[in-house]
Amino acid sequence: MKRTWIADTVSAVGEEVLLQGWVHVRRDMGKLIFIDLRDKTGICQVVFLPNHAEAVEEASKLRSEFVVSIKGRVNERPEKQVNMDLITGTVEIEALELEIINEAETPPFEIPEGSAGINENIRLEHRYLDLRTERMQKNLKMRHNVNKFIRDFMTDEGFLEVETPILANPSPEGARDYLVPARNFPGEFYALPQSPQQFKQLLVIGGVERYFQIAPCFRDEDTRKDRQPSFMQLDMEMSFVEQEDVMELNERMLRAMVKELRPDAKMSEEPFPRMTYKEAMDQYGTDRPDLRKDKEDPNEFAFLWVTGWPFFEKTEDGGWTFTHNPFSAPVPEHMDQLLKKESIETIYAAQYDIVLNGFEVCGGSIRNHNPQALRSVLSIIGHSDEDIEKKFGHMMKAFTYGAPPHGGLAYGLDRLIGVMAGEYDSIREVIAFPKTGEGKDLLMQSPAPATDEQLGELGLQVKK
Repeated sequence: MKRTWIADTVSAVGEEVLLQGWVHVRRDMGKLIFIDLRDKTGICQVVFLPNHAEAVEEASKLRSEFVVSIKGRVNERPEKQVNMDLITGTVEIEALELEIINEAETPPFEIPEGSAGINENIRLEHRYLDLRTERMQKNLKMRHNVNKFIRDFMTDEGFLEVETPILANPSPEGARDYLVPARNFPGEFYALPQSPQQFKQLLVIGGVERYFQIAPCFRDEDTRKDRQPSFMQLDMEMSFVEQEDVMELNERMLRAMVKELRPDAKMSEEPFPRMTYKEAMDQYGTDRPDLRKDKEDPNEFAFLWVTGWPFFEKTEDGGWTFTHNPFSAPVPEHMDQLLKKESIETIYAAQYDIVLNGFEVCGGSIRNHNPQALRSVLSIIGHSDEDIEKKFGHMMKAFTYGAPPHGGLAYGLDRLIGVMAGEYDSIREVIAFPKTGEGKDLLMQSPAPATDEQLGELGLQVKK
């Protein structure tokens, strides 16, 4: 017999069905045993009647989270027993046969009650149980729906999804790199990408005029509730565009996404308001203000474009660093200034961020496609000519073969999904297997020491 999804039982009254899933709750009522059975589509009530003695005997062994297979008959519930809180509340299953596929130990927390209020370390150590809760199933479904929406939208807009390498070279993106020893090249290292920035610019030079990717990124930086050592980024790049072209497409995508995936939500203002970095700092004291009219309303979506960003800022030692991205172009009227490296503090980047309910969910810019302009940026932030050739020579060379003007942006996808799912406390709530705030994986017990044999193969020695 073919398996029936629990949600489909409401249209199978009078039929025999095969259900498989987890025991959500068990209740003994004298001669009757009831269980709530759970699969990915919902929960239904199953009753074991005395006239099916063998099934009743097996049912007496059941406990929460046992995995079972049940053959049964779908019956309508009496009117007084209808439960409108369940999608299957108009029916119940009369169990005819029961097979216990796998038993389960008593979980460290009750799955039906959810894990809200449970110590997060316990949840992360037993993440496979936490994922069974209604809340986490809902969040994973939202994550899937956002990813699918993005892929469908970008495909319809003529974008090509291209995967870029995970083993790459170090790149200045504002955080420390995670280094990977190269066994066949002793003393040399790959770096896990902080973003696909260089690769996506090389793709547009390679004629991929509209590129996107849902890409894993890795940054060795201090974690917080909206950061993880590894995270997902919606990355995109467009050729032959100006700033307004990139902004228009992304605003259209976000407005359509909210309407489709959160029809219960309202947007505070359409089109999205715009504010310069200086205006945001002067009015709100932050570059990511929360413009919701009701800050306690998770169903209100307040998007904001923040533009007019200074290209450079002073470092603690008196040098210069970039505020966002070293590969950005300046606003057109400041290109001469950049090339001459004059009045550096007054150069503005063609940079644009999207803020949503107080979270920076994406940032982007028009890029430098002029190698001399990129060389000026790298020089201003402290790279010598020799260093530029060593670390960025491949980019400089690529720019000499007809680089189109281009620009794009990248979303912190976990942050965007968190707001879409109504999870404001931590992006860990929308990631299947996250790290703790300290960057530890309590489920897989990583990071962990390497063996002496592993270190020897890599030509490494741990300094204590």
